[in-house]
Amino acid sequence: MLHVYNDLSRTKEPFKPLEAGKVRMYVCGMTVYDLCHLGHARVLVVFDVIARYLRAAGYELTYVRNITDIDDKIIQRANDNGEPIEQLTERFIRAMHEDAAALGVLPPDHEPRATAHIGEIIAMIERLIRNGHAYPASNGDVYYAVASFPGYGRLSGKNLDELRAGERVEVDPHKRDPLDFVLWKAAKPGEPAWNSPWGAGRPGWHIECSAMSCNCLGDTFDIHGGGADLTFPHHENEIAQAEGATGKPFVNYWLHNGFVRINEEKMSKSLGNFFTVREILERYRAEEVRYFILTSHYRSPLNYADEQLDNARSALTRLYTALRDLPLVPAGGDSGYRERFHAAMEDDFNTPIAIAVLFDLAREINRLRDSKPAATAAAAAYAAELRHLAGLLGLLGDDPESYLKGQAVGDGLSDAAITELTQQRIAARQAKAWAEADRIRDELKAQGVVLEDSGNTTRWRRE
Repeated sequence: MLHVYNDLSRTKEPFKPLEAGKVRMYVCGMTVYDLCHLGHARVLVVFDVIARYLRAAGYELTYVRNITDIDDKIIQRANDNGEPIEQLTERFIRAMHEDAAALGVLPPDHEPRATAHIGEIIAMIERLIRNGHAYPASNGDVYYAVASFPGYGRLSGKNLDELRAGERVEVDPHKRDPLDFVLWKAAKPGEPAWNSPWGAGRPGWHIECSAMSCNCLGDTFDIHGGGADLTFPHHENEIAQAEGATGKPFVNYWLHNGFVRINEEKMSKSLGNFFTVREILERYRAEEVRYFILTSHYRSPLNYADEQLDNARSALTRLYTALRDLPLVPAGGDSGYRERFHAAMEDDFNTPIAIAVLFDLAREINRLRDSKPAATAAAAAYAAELRHLAGLLGLLGDDPESYLKGQAVGDGLSDAAITELTQQRIAARQAKAWAEADRIRDELKAQGVVLEDSGNTTRWRRE
């Protein structure tokens, strides 16, 4: 049975969807004013794996991941660039989709944009005002009255009195309480605006997700996910807004992935250790990045370092090597490996343990293949199992030969040049010209190409 760690209860709980056999999941997506960075990549990959596994477990999943396409940062970036907001957001939405596809992330079922749900946002704010949870201010803004919601702070564990004592910013005179947050922002000159009962303006960030998630999935749904940095105040505010408007429980299970660090330091542009997905993909293949993300449990911190990506490359090479030259056959029934894999995934989506099962399978394949020719059929059956289980993580979908030969980088040798040198070395070995054979092997090694001799056969792969 699937168990998940619920940040709302701070315990690992059996997963029981609201409706048997069906799951509704919402994940906070990107604010599209820049390229996706490694933190975004982790959110995309983590919840893609969760979605894949829920479907593999037999659930009918409705997966919603939103796009924030109106926001202070978006407006500022468009002004800085001297371009229309719609042009900027469309460009970065396309880039986000390209990065997600490169990482093997499947599209969500629904991808609502904030600007397409202004009507639902206004309607939710009106309900909050009627229910005594929000108030229009004299400056044209509308604020959420945090003190009106008794459960505020239960997700993040924060105390209202402590939060007030910690306020170090100048109190907005239009707020009744320093903790109150904006639901609707009055229009400023030159900014995009929509008509509302409180005048022209635009939504605050927090209300967007409450309105879009309830619109797509209903007043109460099963899973809400996102990065740990969103727990407070964003997700805390989402709960207050949704439950203040509907009077119903908002979400049953809250799942947050951990922070990303770079060489054990917080990722930050000011520290010069801020990497976009595209910068990383200039040096590493997308599957290597995906594998690296899954080697840490989704709730744990993820530390990015070149060594970690190099290890991911070596690990995938081992797995693909185990699949090399084996015929494609259908995956068989349940095996001990499959049982262990599912046990790991049912324990709060423990991908590191699940990946360890893949390597146990690879070792068994290699043992069978090396024992005797008659074992090829058994090795192929285990290879099918390896492909099947890895596929649930979005891994090992490439042709083994294609992955192992890879792509030439920069001035690297072409496939044709490598093949030619390999043939020259085979000829040298047949002529017992061992020094020449060793020279060619070393030349290829220096170019990042490894030769593998097996009997009378020599194959190559890129490191």
